Amino acid sequence: MPEFRTFVSGLSFTECPRWREGRLYVSDFYAHRVLALAQDGTAETLAHVPEQPSGLGFLPDGQLLIVSMRDRKILRRQVDGSLVTHADLSDLAPGYLNDMLVDLDGRAWVGNFGFDLTAGAPIRTTVLICVEPDGTARVAADGLGFPNGMALTPDGRTLIVAESTMNRLSAFSVSEGSLSDRPNWAAFGDPPATTSFREMLGQVDVVPDGICLDAEGAVWVADAAHGRLIRVAESGRIMEELKTNGLSAFACMLGGDDGRTLFACVAPAFSEARASANNNGSILMTKVEVPHAGLP
Repeated sequence: MPEFRTFVSGLSFTECPRWREGRLYVSDFYAHRVLALAQDGTAETLAHVPEQPSGLGFLPDGQLLIVSMRDRKILRRQVDGSLVTHADLSDLAPGYLNDMLVDLDGRAWVGNFGFDLTAGAPIRTTVLICVEPDGTARVAADGLGFPNGMALTPDGRTLIVAESTMNRLSAFSVSEGSLSDRPNWAAFGDPPATTSFREMLGQVDVVPDGICLDAEGAVWVADAAHGRLIRVAESGRIMEELKTNGLSAFACMLGGDDGRTLFACVAPAFSEARASANNNGSILMTKVEVPHAGLP
């Protein structure tokens, strides 16, 4: 059984890791920065995002897209390092933006909370937004429970979405920027019978946050409520479980030169006050047998 070791520590709260050209890109939420981490852990700060960065992805020309959570915008980092607004989603997203997947055509798929989590508002379903390469945006699907991490199969035809408040991963058929169908890709049990976020945590078997896909078609899932990463087959069978040293796991990514390094974004807590005060967030790493596939 592989064991995690620390790749980098002393961070506030990391999310949305992306492996590209020998470096791990990651958002450090409460430090309001986007980092690029070399394989020796050396960090370069690529952007400061005052309204809190989250999802990351790359356009075909290599420009970095960054979710700006609280003002519900997608920012684009230009060649000179400056940030410009790529898309303003404030009229489409009813909650803070969170994770994002950018496909090979430069189309971005963006999730959002759907309700005010920090204020303790009732859980509500919400939308998944599609942003075209030119920045125009539209609602691509609705009725999702906190759409979070996403993975796109290598053929580009299936978008798997983690629904963090619904105890499941859903799958959409993708065709020319449109989504259709929506079967459960992996159901871990019944959806919760409550609109209370706190009660929901006690009713579900998995709270899927960030996800990534491997070459055997399995999905690695960061289970935010149970301190673990799980490797899941379609239908929901858990094939492997890796505990994250007593820390909550919020995102994961397969990378490294051979695609077999599994990175896990972990922290003692989600709360901004605790994470910012202690800087106990870290990224763990371990080796697995099956390499990365698809996107991100």
